[in-house]
Amino acid sequence: MQLLLPVHIVAGGLAIVLGGVALLAAKGATLHRKSGILFVYAMLTMGISASILALRNGFTNPNFLGGFTSVYFVITALTAVRPATGWSQGLTRGAAALAFGLALFEIGLAVSALGNPHFMINGVPGPMLVFLAMVTLFAGVGDIRVMRSGPLRGAPRLKRHLWRMCFALFIAAGSFFSIRARVAKILPEPFLSAPMRALPVVLVFLTMFYWLWRVRGRAGRARLTPL
Repeated sequence: MQLLLPVHIVAGGLAIVLGGVALLAAKGATLHRKSGILFVYAMLTMGISASILALRNGFTNPNFLGGFTSVYFVITALTAVRPATGWSQGLTRGAAALAFGLALFEIGLAVSALGNPHFMINGVPGPMLVFLAMVTLFAGVGDIRVMRSGPLRGAPRLKRHLWRMCFALFIAAGSFFSIRARVAKILPEPFLSAPMRALPVVLVFLTMFYWLWRVRGRAGRARLTPL
């Protein structure tokens, strides 16, 4: 466990940097593809290690769920732009089951937090758990849609890839920037205020909406090349 913590920290830092590069790079360009793949590897390492480390505090630890949630989003984002195979279709079915399971578990934790001071459980606010549950539930419904209608094409395919990658980056960035002491180990005092720590997380969403707007409709499909 002691050796796993540095791995988790390094993977988390790399995920934030690589995710930012992939998000800002021109979609379909070499920089986007390479940084995106490395981001997936970093997120898988960060998520799996987070879940293992959180097991010390039990299965109800939000970090245990957060690790699995980040893994779910990067895998389904990657498969969205890969050729459909029997293996990937089976993976989508398993991912849908995982999404609904995670959403129900997060809702259960939020209900448990109702009786705690400040509506928090293990340092995580109840509203954040509800938010994560709703997004994960929405993602699971998307998986069901893909299972019923087949692999997406064009703009819907790119949108599925984009928002899921961005939400995985949101989990990584939020996990780091939400804790002041953690940020203080890397950044100087001017960057430690709550607004400054919230800024990178907000920028993730703003950039996500920008690219979702760019890939809309036929014009977006013509301009951008998927991974």
